[in-house]
Amino acid sequence: MRPEPGQVLHFSEDPTIERFVPHVAVTSALTEPYVWAVGHDRCPDYWFPRACPRAIAWVGARTTDEDRARIIGRGCGDRVHAIEYCWLKALMDVKLYAYRLPADDFAPVGDPPHAMVSKVPVEPLGPPEPVSDLFELHEQAGIQLRVLPNLWAFWHEVIESTVEFSGIRLRNARR
Repeated sequence: MRPEPGQVLHFSEDPTIERFVPHVAVTSALTEPYVWAVGHDRCPDYWFPRACPRAIAWVGARTTDEDRARIIGRGCGDRVHAIEYCWLKALMDVKLYAYRLPADDFAPVGDPPHAMVSKVPVEPLGPPEPVSDLFELHEQAGIQLRVLPNLWAFWHEVIESTVEFSGIRLRNARR
């Protein structure tokens, strides 16, 4: 599930959104109201239930061979997503939807950019599309999906390494 040219996507468990209005996201350090979406490369970050904590790591330009082997694994692709066992059933059962939004009013946010934001209300290009089997999406994209008892040991290895990374909803991870 990726956007077509000229589009960005917003993933949601709510299939009834008719208009996206800028708001200050509870999880954002930014204080300006935005409509949030993602482009092609960051869509896989959101192939999860909304509240599911996930540690994401991928090979970048500065990633060493040692860190690639240790964090990602040899012969395992360039990217790994890790969740906790307690979220596995939710990952299997979630009803996730993708809203296609026109990219015209969106600009990248973050350094490096991790999302697309709009300062104006945005209407979807059509009805939300059900997102298919999340395991299958990961497999088709060549993304390793790792299930761990707890994310923190993996997360600390990731952030101390040379791989690129993102942590989403980590406040929901087991302590």
